[in-house]
Amino acid sequence: MTRVLVVNAGSTSLKLSVVGDDGSAVSVESLAGAPHDVDAVAHRVVHGGPRFSNPVVVDDEVAHALAEIAQIAPLHDPPALGAIDDARRKLPEVPHVAVFDTAFHATLPAVASTYAVPRRWREEWGIRRYGFHGLSVQWAAEQVPVRRLVVCHLGGGCSVTAVLDGRSIDTTMGFTPLEGVPMATRSGSFDPGALLHLLATRRLTDSEASHALEHDSGLRGLSDGTDRVEELEASTLPAARLALDLYTYRIAGAVASMTVALDGIDALVFTAGVGENSAFVRERVCGLLRHLGLELDAVRNRRGGRDVDVQAPESSVRIAVIHAREDIVAARAARSVLGI
Repeated sequence: MTRVLVVNAGSTSLKLSVVGDDGSAVSVESLAGAPHDVDAVAHRVVHGGPRFSNPVVVDDEVAHALAEIAQIAPLHDPPALGAIDDARRKLPEVPHVAVFDTAFHATLPAVASTYAVPRRWREEWGIRRYGFHGLSVQWAAEQVPVRRLVVCHLGGGCSVTAVLDGRSIDTTMGFTPLEGVPMATRSGSFDPGALLHLLATRRLTDSEASHALEHDSGLRGLSDGTDRVEELEASTLPAARLALDLYTYRIAGAVASMTVALDGIDALVFTAGVGENSAFVRERVCGLLRHLGLELDAVRNRRGGRDVDVQAPESSVRIAVIHAREDIVAARAARSVLGI
């Protein structure tokens, strides 16, 4: 059996696991404690930019190219690059493969990937919509193989994706992982005119504005303190209520918009930390989507669990809670590139 060490540097965590070719996985506490007898190391890298749309073996030239685009995803790519450097020093004898979250969204049609900005921005400067959480969405699509699927990846970062016949055709995140629905600490979509106004009238620096939108917005900014959904659910403060109301409203609106791309919906998936663990968020989102035929089973939803259906018998749409397994998708991609 081949074994792949998967290094998953997310916006809020660093997850390490050794994945066998049978899908078994053993968690690893740190790179210092990683076994030396693995066959390869797979690194989840959020942004591949215009150059990397497929997994690639990491050498010095690739590492340098990734460093040049790291500022596009400042919460994700710098930690991932740091983990790549550490792992290559720790395990220099095995191949390292970068696997990109943007790759699954390479199938976005022009109408979904294009911004309505000047041609020079689009064609010379590479400003387009890339999409993220691709490894998670790919796994969800494999577990729920319906024709018209919407995937809600709700964790520290949040996105909603339309999947048609297993292919991404629209998604809420764009050029960076900042666009889309509100997240734990990120604003989601925000009027660029308001940002230009603040830069011009409040003497904000670029770094101050970036930090505010990436670290002090989203649920944290709305609640004036916490970005943890379970704490917001337990709170009776008006700010906490507003945070959850806005969060679930925007997610439901994004799901509805994805049905335009799909010409309907056959199934809705909730995945990642909040999607898997918050019955409240699932209830609120589905409650706003009853006009699309979604009916949640309250008992099943509260019971929750991994890889379970939570729709009511009368629902015309399947509603599934799928445990995110980005590690399996990353390990599989690394094996494919290396032929092992």
